[in-house]
Amino acid sequence: MQIELLDCTLRDGAYIVESKFGSAPMKGIISHLQDANIDIIEIGWLKDKPHQEGSSFYHVPSDAEPYILKKKPNCLYVTMIDWDRYDDSVLPEYDGKSIDAVRVVFPHGKHREGIKIGMRIRQKGYTVMFQAANTLAYSDEDLITMAEDMNKVLPSSLSVVDTFGAMYPEDLERIVRCLDTHLDKRIKMGMHTHNNQQMAFALCQDFIKTLKESGRGLVIDASLCGMGRGAGNATTELVASYLNRKCGCHYNIDAVMDAIDVYMGYYQENYEWGYSTPYCIAGMYCCHVNNIAYLLKNHRTSAKDMRLIIESLSPADRRKYDYDLLEEKYLQNRSLYVDDSEAVSRIRAELDGKTVLLVAPGKSSIENQETVLQYIRVNKPVVIAVNAIIPGYQYDYLFFVNPARYEYARNSHPEVFGTTKRIVLSNIKNQADPDESVIGFNNVIKRGWAHYDNAMICALRFLDKVGVENVAIAGFDGFKHKYNESYADAYLPSLNPDNQWDALNEEISEMFVDFKKNAETCTSIYFVTDSLFNQ
Repeated sequence: MQIELLDCTLRDGAYIVESKFGSAPMKGIISHLQDANIDIIEIGWLKDKPHQEGSSFYHVPSDAEPYILKKKPNCLYVTMIDWDRYDDSVLPEYDGKSIDAVRVVFPHGKHREGIKIGMRIRQKGYTVMFQAANTLAYSDEDLITMAEDMNKVLPSSLSVVDTFGAMYPEDLERIVRCLDTHLDKRIKMGMHTHNNQQMAFALCQDFIKTLKESGRGLVIDASLCGMGRGAGNATTELVASYLNRKCGCHYNIDAVMDAIDVYMGYYQENYEWGYSTPYCIAGMYCCHVNNIAYLLKNHRTSAKDMRLIIESLSPADRRKYDYDLLEEKYLQNRSLYVDDSEAVSRIRAELDGKTVLLVAPGKSSIENQETVLQYIRVNKPVVIAVNAIIPGYQYDYLFFVNPARYEYARNSHPEVFGTTKRIVLSNIKNQADPDESVIGFNNVIKRGWAHYDNAMICALRFLDKVGVENVAIAGFDGFKHKYNESYADAYLPSLNPDNQWDALNEEISEMFVDFKKNAETCTSIYFVTDSLFNQ
């Protein structure tokens, strides 16, 4: 049994960095993978657009030449194309100077179209490999039909792809046993796994064990540090070590580690990929990762709500990414549209003519607490806690924007939570408990920013809605570069896991300026504690 390791860092990792790895890292990663004796190096994509320096998107193979400093014998250099997103008529005849092979990826039901494109590419002298996206969707009959069609053209390889990271070992075994029975032995079988359910490395091992007596060549995909869209892939370092120890391979692990030490640290510090609970949900429901990314970016949806939203989609819709449908399901799930007219009228009457002090959870609400308490003693404002309960204050209301902060406050400060009137947005709940007022989420947000549901901005919009003129603010500090330096309570659930604090501060500043410019009644804002936003 011949096993080949394919590293797809520069191809699958392109999703993370929008292909912009940089020239020096691309050259270095390819060079180190050569030194590591990796059999196949996938150096990026062929795309229908001009190549930009430092990008792993190429228009024609010659674009890739500068990044391969010296081709190594017995190493195959590969790019990938989407079956319907590359005009192969621009592909020149193979000249051996850059790429040697093209991998054609096609969706379920389109293998024949993919084969036609692949054969045109092979006629130009390139080795052709195929990727059957979402192979889990194939029935045994589908697999047999695909195998028979592949046998007619004998590509170099056909890879099983766990697109949604949803496979279990029994799923993989069904697929590969069926293909192994019907696929010509001259065609190598490949495996590309995703780590949504922490199964990527295990499935690679199971793939090898299932086919160890097949006499067929195998190709295993992996990437440095598992770099890839969403939950990422099997890791080159783990797979290479396993193949050395268990399968008689001879990869240079030191060269792999050098590639990681020298080049991957920057991407790990500045970008995110790998296992996470949201991407686990994608695996549980065979769901396209773009749906997860949409819910995270546009709504920072909780894990429980995300599961319910994805579960509400049909199996076919989960595999697509229809953002209009997803938004509709989100709104249905969160019941954002509520009739809050009675609650608004009641709170308007209670706050009529009064100054309101908003106590945000920034560190200054503790460090300068005596200053804030002195302001309260002199001015006797209505005191409202914003999205957190900070000890040491007597609150008239608690205002909650986020479900995680609501639950945290209820469990961490049950006495204050249970004895204080609460104003709760409808993305948390749509039925009020005693002493609660539910306010329509869409009535206090203004879209146009990624973090449009910032709690303090929502609180200000609500006060403007109920006619408050004079507002004082404490604890609205702005974010530091370390999470625990920003909050009075270091254990508050983080609502901004991307750690882009400077960008977040800038965005909140823009929203605050926009609020002041457009406020109808809330015309006087006084900062009791220092703030980045008091400008």
